[in-house]
Amino acid sequence: MALLLAPVSITTPPSSAQLTSEFYQATVIVTGTDIRSRPLGFGHALRAVFVNVSGEPRLHDDPRVSALAAYADAFVASFSYVDRMAGRPVHDEQGTRDRPYNLTVAFVPARIDKALADLGQQPWGGARPVVVPVLAVRIGTASYLLSRENPAGAEQRAAFVDVARAFDMKVRFPTEADFAAWGISPDRFPFPNATAAANDALVTGTLEFKESVPGWVGTWRWRWRGADYAWGIQGVSFDEAFRDIVRGVLRVASGHGAPD
Repeated sequence: MALLLAPVSITTPPSSAQLTSEFYQATVIVTGTDIRSRPLGFGHALRAVFVNVSGEPRLHDDPRVSALAAYADAFVASFSYVDRMAGRPVHDEQGTRDRPYNLTVAFVPARIDKALADLGQQPWGGARPVVVPVLAVRIGTASYLLSRENPAGAEQRAAFVDVARAFDMKVRFPTEADFAAWGISPDRFPFPNATAAANDALVTGTLEFKESVPGWVGTWRWRWRGADYAWGIQGVSFDEAFRDIVRGVLRVASGHGAPD
């Protein structure tokens, strides 16, 4: 299913490198495939594309972007749906018109680039770092390292991959051998004495669930291009905590400043 666009003359602003088409599309979850949820879905997808193309997470909540999101259909090249409940028997309203779908929206790159220029931004064509989360997780009396092999962190690793993918970023989890080489254990968590690969973003920190908050509390540290950064978040789900890490890496690496 596609939305046809009228011909228009657009001058694309200069950028440091040409981004591939994947950066100009986003997938969001909507209810049903009719017009009820489509405008909102287009708006959410447009916000994501502005962030990912520019590397500036603050654009997501920028009032100027909110105004553009209300008319997101003007930027759309095509869209398609995938049934998230495909293969499940239809047995009630949730299984028919109120079924959840993945809505993938592809936008016209020239229109996105022009809108970014109007917002004082431009496409970020630099190399995207690979996020390497060096994390100790604590919940109640239990604690563990978010290593590649640890079964205790399987759900959180999957969530981190999903979050990174939403920002067009990649993630690589340290192995148990990496943690041992850095002298890190669940009870001993120094800043790792490690030389990261040129494009690796080693973000270290702790993620702890606190009932008093309530929610997860994350504190992060990262050294990048000779500068140190520290930030954190509290009272959130672990998905949102991971989103905070990726947003911070994206903002710094794209040259927009320190994490929020």
